[in-house]
Amino acid sequence: MDMQVPIRLTDPKATPAARVVDQLQRPLRELRLSVIDRCNFRCTYCMPADSLQGRGVFLPLANLLTDREIETLVRAFVANGVRKLRITGGEPLVRPGLPALVEKLSVIDGLDEIAMTTNGVLLPRHAVDLRNAGLGRITVSLDSLDEGVLHVMSGGKGKLPEILAGIDAAVSAGFSHLKINCVVQRGVNDHTVLDLLAHFRGSGHTVRLIEYMDVGNTNHWELSQVVPSSEWVQRISERWAIEPVGAQRASETAKRYRYVDGAGEIGLISSISQPFCGGCTRARLTADGVFYTCLFGTEGKDLMPLLREKQTSDQLAELIGDTWLRRKDRYSEERGALGTAREKVEMYRIGG
Repeated sequence: MDMQVPIRLTDPKATPAARVVDQLQRPLRELRLSVIDRCNFRCTYCMPADSLQGRGVFLPLANLLTDREIETLVRAFVANGVRKLRITGGEPLVRPGLPALVEKLSVIDGLDEIAMTTNGVLLPRHAVDLRNAGLGRITVSLDSLDEGVLHVMSGGKGKLPEILAGIDAAVSAGFSHLKINCVVQRGVNDHTVLDLLAHFRGSGHTVRLIEYMDVGNTNHWELSQVVPSSEWVQRISERWAIEPVGAQRASETAKRYRYVDGAGEIGLISSISQPFCGGCTRARLTADGVFYTCLFGTEGKDLMPLLREKQTSDQLAELIGDTWLRRKDRYSEERGALGTAREKVEMYRIGG
């Protein structure tokens, strides 16, 4: 039975739909939930093997949130206004029993959508179960169709046939419109992007080109490797006619373009060149229960003690609401003024 959680509102007369807003008047609408920090890839922009240096950096499995704890926390976030949940990692499909967890989350009243980001290689094993459990959408990370480039960017772990088989398995299971995420690095995979777009044109899937971001501290980020989205508009237009599509929500991270000939859409995510902090309504929760209010966060609120001390759901909801009310993050807009010494949480912990 669902527990009724008191809602903390910014205005006593506000409607329940208003929920909490932060210091910049941004509501809490989306939660990105990392269910595990481990991954079967070692992507250079997220979990580069050379930076790990063989250290035991991953959480012991006993330290992960249990399914029941995750359900309790998601309910508390929903009580504060969350309507969309994205399951991330690490690689989320590495977590044992993920479909059963999705099934528990899918029945939470007030949660409108559950999505997942994955590298795709385990989808042939799990796609049907995930669909039956209530997962609504899937995003697959695929940085190149060039097998040599993919090998390098995935730390020697990614195999193109396995990822494409995962995409096919998702489609067969009923996920008809996937998003394909491609992190673009100049001099690494930018020369293969148009081939990736050509492959998925007309497929019903949307390729999203993501500017290489300075998430975490170990991915050797350099501004010179960022390919601005404006450059992609020009380069794509030279091959196919495209036109912009209006945003459906102010919080959308991707600027959308469509092929004029009707062959589908492209998304451009421009965190570096065109920051979109002003519309950010996303919270992030790590696999061990730390709540971050920004992808580039340096400090988070540890919710695990409240969970393990058997505190009530209303206390959890109040803590989450109070944390969001104090939020004023806008790292992407302030990046140049903050310097380079800022210690940030690693991408494989916070879930991208």
